[in-house]
Amino acid sequence: MTEELKMPTKYNPQEVEAGRYDEWIAKDLFKPSGDMTKKPYSIVIPPPNVTGKLHLGHAWDTTLQDIIIRQKRMQGYDTLWLPGMDHAGIATQAKVEEKLAAEGVSRYDLGREKFIDTVWEWKEEYATFIREQWAKVGISVDYSRERFTLDDGLSEAVRKVFVTMFEKDLIYRGEYIINWDPKAKTALSDIEVIHKDVEGAFYHMSYPLADGSGVLEIATTRPETMLGDTAVAVHPEDDRYKHLIGKMLVLPIVNKEIPIIADEYVEMDFGTGVVKITPAHDPNDFEVGNRHSLPRINVMNEDGTMNELAGKYEGMDRFKARKEIIKELEEIGRLIKIEKMVHSVGHSERTGVVVEPRLSTQWFVKMAPLAKEAMDNQATDQAVNFVPERFENTYMRWMENVHDWVISRQLWWGHRIPAWYHKETGELYVGMEEPADAENWIQDPDVLDTWFSSALWPFSTMGWPDTEAPDFKRYFPTNTLVTGYDIIFFWVSRMMFQSLEFTEERPFENVLIHGLIRDEQGRKMSKSLGNGIDPMEVIDKYGADALRWFLSNGSSPGQDVRFSYDKMDASWNFINKVWNASRFAIMNMDGLTVDEIDLTGPKTIADRWILTRLNETIEHVTNLSEKFEFGEAGRHLYNFIWDDFCDWYIEMSKGVLNGEDETAKLTTRSILAHVLDQTLRLLHPIMPFVTEKIWESVPHHGESLVVAEYPVVRPEFNDETAAKGMEVLMELIRSVRNIRSEVNTPMSKKVELLIKTNDPTIEAFLIENQHYIERFCNPETLTISSDVTAPETAMSAVITGAEIYLPLAGLINIAEEITRLEKEMAKWDGEVKRVQGKLSNERFVSSAPEAVVESERAKEKDYLEKREAVAERINVLKAQA
Repeated sequence: MTEELKMPTKYNPQEVEAGRYDEWIAKDLFKPSGDMTKKPYSIVIPPPNVTGKLHLGHAWDTTLQDIIIRQKRMQGYDTLWLPGMDHAGIATQAKVEEKLAAEGVSRYDLGREKFIDTVWEWKEEYATFIREQWAKVGISVDYSRERFTLDDGLSEAVRKVFVTMFEKDLIYRGEYIINWDPKAKTALSDIEVIHKDVEGAFYHMSYPLADGSGVLEIATTRPETMLGDTAVAVHPEDDRYKHLIGKMLVLPIVNKEIPIIADEYVEMDFGTGVVKITPAHDPNDFEVGNRHSLPRINVMNEDGTMNELAGKYEGMDRFKARKEIIKELEEIGRLIKIEKMVHSVGHSERTGVVVEPRLSTQWFVKMAPLAKEAMDNQATDQAVNFVPERFENTYMRWMENVHDWVISRQLWWGHRIPAWYHKETGELYVGMEEPADAENWIQDPDVLDTWFSSALWPFSTMGWPDTEAPDFKRYFPTNTLVTGYDIIFFWVSRMMFQSLEFTEERPFENVLIHGLIRDEQGRKMSKSLGNGIDPMEVIDKYGADALRWFLSNGSSPGQDVRFSYDKMDASWNFINKVWNASRFAIMNMDGLTVDEIDLTGPKTIADRWILTRLNETIEHVTNLSEKFEFGEAGRHLYNFIWDDFCDWYIEMSKGVLNGEDETAKLTTRSILAHVLDQTLRLLHPIMPFVTEKIWESVPHHGESLVVAEYPVVRPEFNDETAAKGMEVLMELIRSVRNIRSEVNTPMSKKVELLIKTNDPTIEAFLIENQHYIERFCNPETLTISSDVTAPETAMSAVITGAEIYLPLAGLINIAEEITRLEKEMAKWDGEVKRVQGKLSNERFVSSAPEAVVESERAKEKDYLEKREAVAERINVLKAQA
């Protein structure tokens, strides 16, 4: 039985959404069905960082996932959407340290254990915020399976991976130049460095030859590192300097001798062709130093201040030391010039400070064999399907050029590296558990890069390394990952190579890549611009469904989307239209029960047409959703609901509903109930709250739309004759309305209407359905015949199979009517050109489905007839003029 109507006259999202999510959770509707006869479908959520509250990008990301999983659940899959959060090592530690600093406390004051306890408190606070936001957006995750990248199970997986990779020689420890964040005092991987163009300078200096025979000019952007120079290099083929190779220079300020070496790394035609070599402070110099067995002198502390090897500059900040060194070089006559320039400088993604290339002993992942395995997999039938596919090239290019991955971080918050050093012998032990005689060993103080654990997310969350874990066996590999293009390198690529290495399976079948949300001007949202939008505030104003509708329809896969409140207004208006149409339909069902619905009775042309259009919409929406084309799917839904159902069918149904024929009334009520029910099911994955609310008042079986069956095409309702007939009828009604509008003749004023038919089938159809013409065109007299003679002074229009004339004496300016018809002629010229262009394309004709080609040929015939009729009418009017 349908419930008593409880729908206010205006859609109120706050009332509609209140308490609904809690009901779904209480009924366990988001958990997998457990039905092993169903096909599994799984998604793991990209775990948000516990660093703050969710932004619009998260709302977009989760909305797309929710649309996919809700639709699959309704389609009868055994669905799992697994939620979770990321500990986000450096980002979270930086936030907590900022909070402590405001209280006048540092992590060192607390000590490691107490500091980590403080971060756990932060994590619990922000995890609660995130869950509240997930609920507000309406995402249908299974909270009973929620995971965290630092929970016990994931920690075990991380240790297993580290130990296994170490034993396979895929993880090693070595001294290399790495990206160093002096504020966070930790190593960074290459992709955690953001390059920005900043104003800088080339500082030209002279280094004197030790024998007093001259000087060499050298330029650098980082003069503070000169204190660690251990050589100067020239190209071995550079005739200017060949005679100097092997000689010694005096390093200014430090006043020690360093050699002039030859190395092909030097570009002869760049600058002076002479390069200072600082192996401890530059990655290229490090390689040169290795080739020439040069010492490595690190002149900086981990916080970016100069150390004891910097002499008098010890303790000074690196940038202050730069100024002081330049000042001293000038004083001793060794500064030649300062050349201002703009150059690209690396900054820490998390703390924003300038990154320092620094010699450091770190743990690395050997990437070459892992990258090869991942790239080779893309040539198999187990390849990950990138949507849009162009992003596969982005992935492959990065894999081809990948460097070894520095995975150790000098932080306290994160997965502690499972490596221990013997207190006396220095022996290294790597294992799942600490050594038996733990008191004789010291654990490596570093933690692992956040991405090391999140790279395991699709399978570690399912119970791996226990390969017999029920979820791992049932739901892995996952089906679809949804994420932004900005973390293809950070995360997507790492999940792919780690999954292949440890499970011999791809982590997901599809990866749907979306863009970024920008402001109305196309700018990236940021704190500095102050243009960020809080999705929770948007929901408070417009409701979650309106935000979800906007986010699902905003763009096609891979494209950025611009947020605007005008678009949110349009989203709310659309839902309000759905609300009011539903309210009308429910009010006119007159207490109809689900068992009383009867779709077998005699049907009007409008009945047969709306059922046909419903089938077409189901087919389009389902197929487009399979391709993740949610914007296009939304467009079809919008057009069907707004134009077909609301503007046409509901209006046409009023005549029957207000009539006396009870059999016809039952059919119309049944069709209203059926179409509304099916439409709500189609809409539910996108706007779950309002559809569930309305559905409660529609005759239905089942407890919730969440687990209701998704619509399928019912071939018995396809009626091509009705579809074509209604197109003619709608075209006729629109044409009459347009003509009335052009000459300011309101619909309430009765007019003479002549319809000259040139197709007997259409003539019969129009006569059979003339009650619709009378109702929607309001003619004083109506003539439908092939014998109609065109009046001399009449407004006219050409439709498929007929010409329309409205003799509006005294209201027509013949010259203006000719101009209007010439515009219409140009329109049909364009349509003819377009369709003939398609049909003259041999590739289209030979490769397109036969039905598509035939449809284009039918259009060509229709457009040619319309163009000819307009041309004839123009000639008649010109003759009168």
